[in-house]
Amino acid sequence: MRPILLSGHERALTQVKFSKEGDLIFSVSKDHVVCAWYSANGERFGAYKGHQGALWTVDVDPTTTLLATGGADNTMRLWEVRTGKLLKTWDYATSVKRVEFSEDGRQLLAVTEKRTGQLSTVYIYDISPDPSEPAPSEHALRIVVDEQPRVTVAGFSYLNHFIIMGHEDGSVSQWDAKSGEHIKDNYSHEDGMQVSDLQWSADRTYFLTASKDKTAKLHDTATLEVLKTYTADTPLNSAAICPDPQQYVILGGGQAAMDVTTTSQRQGKFEARFYHKVFEEEIGRVRGHFGPLNSVAVDPTGKCYCSGGEDGYVRVHHFDPPYFDFQFEVEREARAESRI
Repeated sequence: MRPILLSGHERALTQVKFSKEGDLIFSVSKDHVVCAWYSANGERFGAYKGHQGALWTVDVDPTTTLLATGGADNTMRLWEVRTGKLLKTWDYATSVKRVEFSEDGRQLLAVTEKRTGQLSTVYIYDISPDPSEPAPSEHALRIVVDEQPRVTVAGFSYLNHFIIMGHEDGSVSQWDAKSGEHIKDNYSHEDGMQVSDLQWSADRTYFLTASKDKTAKLHDTATLEVLKTYTADTPLNSAAICPDPQQYVILGGGQAAMDVTTTSQRQGKFEARFYHKVFEEEIGRVRGHFGPLNSVAVDPTGKCYCSGGEDGYVRVHHFDPPYFDFQFEVEREARAESRI
């Protein structure tokens, strides 16, 4: 899988995201600029400028009409994808660490950082998919997380029933998306090792978390039960689920620079790791980055994946035919074993 290198950022990448159709990739970094790229050839579609601080998060709605970003300038911003027009800016007391659209694109979530005097808070806004309609200034729901540790990631479940949050102590929690009521917790990752990423399956009935405890875990959305565990040998910053019928998950991470000053790149383990989703076994790695992988994302159509690294590059890998052939062989063997 020969990569396409996207060189448009001057600092470390923080998140990458595909559009629903997989034709566009959106990337944010600590250099204040949001970039959009064509996934097929790596050409830049455009840039969205306006933030005054490092960017932490980005998401695009299901119709690739609206783009949401959040960063260290204590704002969440809403953009029109096609024109780059800034539609709305929401101001907060602390940084915005996560933004996400709901499954239908009619709600938008923002997670603000916990700091001295400020608690982690999740804001939810009702959004019109029509960019000509003004976005609301007031939130539809506000969840102040006062009894749980700091929220690091959050997102909407299927049919907007729940909001799932990941915390700095390694736990995940479930909340009612209509009332904001806390429902349950699951301490699935090692205590004190934060949940660094949360990504959904296509139907959002299960989700994958990555953690600094060197594991990624597949959870049932309704029960928070851990279904599968994928164990790596380095702290993980991100984890993504390949769409069906491809039975894979992709993990990304690596030791921080301060921990590998006297080691080689190989020891730094700056690789994307592929695991079989059902059997939990590692089946391959893809190298290339010269620093930790901070974010990985998979094309919803299953044709490619991309990763954003501490080295400032986005790398896009289009899957070769043997990748799909191998998938068929693995599934055929699994069906044969089930009949024995």
